Amino acid sequence: MHSHAVLPAGSWDAAREVDQVLIDFDRRFRRRIRLETVAGRAVLLDLAQAVRLRDGDGLEVAGGVVRVVAQAEALAEIHAHSDAELVRIAWHLGNRHLPVQLLGDRIRIRQDHVIEAMVDGLGGHVERLLAPFDPEAGAYAGGHSHAHDDDDDHHHH
Repeated sequence: MHSHAVLPAGSWDAAREVDQVLIDFDRRFRRRIRLETVAGRAVLLDLAQAVRLRDGDGLEVAGGVVRVVAQAEALAEIHAHSDAELVRIAWHLGNRHLPVQLLGDRIRIRQDHVIEAMVDGLGGHVERLLAPFDPEAGAYAGGHSHAHDDDDDHHHH
């Protein structure tokens, strides 16, 4: 199956769903990628420019839509006693250019024992969980830069 269009979550009719792809965060910002569906079929996504795929988006294929499902990943959820403490922790995380997901009074990152120990040292609390990871676009060469979207390997580690 080939797909040349991504339909934003909520913009397409669920009755058109023919299959699903489970994608972890690293593979959700691409222009060209071959994905395997839950039913074991291949979908080649081939877009004019890289798009960040979000949970619930649809890949338009001949005969229907393949739903994008964000895969649960091993995350660490950080909270602190005060906003000021959380901001300080967020600053340290940002300084390391880690992808972070901001959830109001909590921050989620990928599990990483070095970082979790640092957070502990800063007075934060870490809880491990499995959840889809949807970090802020600002931390990446993602967002809305249309100038350099011609290479497929823009994820920074």
